[in-house]
Amino acid sequence: MIGRIAGAPVLVTPSWFLGAVVLTLVFAPTVRSFAPGMATTSVLVVAFAFVLLLFASVFLHEVAHALVARARGHRVTELAVTLWGGHTAYTGAGARPLDGALVAVVGPVTNLVLAGAFWAAYQLQPVATVPSMLLLAGAFSNAFVGIFNLLPGLPLDGGQVLESIVWGATGSRSRGTLAAGWVGRVVAVGVVAWALLWPVLEGRSPSWVTVMWAALIGAFLWSGAGDAIKGAEARARVAGLSARGLAVPVVVVPVTTSVAGVSDAAAAGAGAVVAVVGPAGEPVGWVDPGAVANVPADRAATTPVEAVVVPFPPGSAVTADLEGDALLDRLARGSSGARVVPVVDGGRLTGVLDVARVAAALRR
Repeated sequence: MIGRIAGAPVLVTPSWFLGAVVLTLVFAPTVRSFAPGMATTSVLVVAFAFVLLLFASVFLHEVAHALVARARGHRVTELAVTLWGGHTAYTGAGARPLDGALVAVVGPVTNLVLAGAFWAAYQLQPVATVPSMLLLAGAFSNAFVGIFNLLPGLPLDGGQVLESIVWGATGSRSRGTLAAGWVGRVVAVGVVAWALLWPVLEGRSPSWVTVMWAALIGAFLWSGAGDAIKGAEARARVAGLSARGLAVPVVVVPVTTSVAGVSDAAAAGAGAVVAVVGPAGEPVGWVDPGAVANVPADRAATTPVEAVVVPFPPGSAVTADLEGDALLDRLARGSSGARVVPVVDGGRLTGVLDVARVAAALRR
């Protein structure tokens, strides 16, 4: 961690140092061509200065994301500078479509503003010098980062804008993510196709360096788009969950019932779980069939139901109308690790929810 911005830690990952070395070596021949008489050490210093300038621009891109996220009422949890640039994490990212669009678009806009500032400073230089070359490189690199990030496909910022637009138009975030994810895959293929076909259309052979970088970027975009698509599909599965749909029906017996009465109730409600309620109808627990089977037949009528009940944790009841994220959040906070929790509707026990059944529905 190198500091804090918008209340969040700023991290520089180890991969950044690898990226800085590689980019310095890649940019060095350009510096050499601009200043043929420059010593090798000076060439590397100038190339590294460009890399620092580039990553500073990326960092300001992420700072813009963080500041707008906080201005929109979100808590920023992390700013990171990585091999591929950087990322900003904040809570409540999926709360409102407009928030996602505003937070996403401000990053590329920041780069385009920086590109304009570098270009204006370059135009003021009377002669071509190494500093003027850095200003020109800063203008073009920021223009490229800004324009490239506005391409409408995830995981790029433009993809988040597209996701928000489709989400706002359809009311479904999953549809927005799916649309932006598939467009992101088209962008990934387009990057590689551009590196291969553009030189051919101009009568040149493709540069292996350009093709290599295009392939790396394309693979990164394809992977990010694929993760977004998987996330959207998982979100759709979550949205389809409901306590009412997943609940197992129950046969309700009072807490004063004997084990014999439990057996009679279980036989009458074939396939239903026998649940026990208190004097006011409050859920007490569910009957373990294995425990019932272990009670000798001659003692069933005198053995109280408490002997075979698995208690519900206090406050673990879920309402039948809970769905999607709200249901999962309620189970995470209130189930207390229990396997089975009660489902109530209008204050009345109507079923039980097996947490393992919810997990199986998510896996499907």
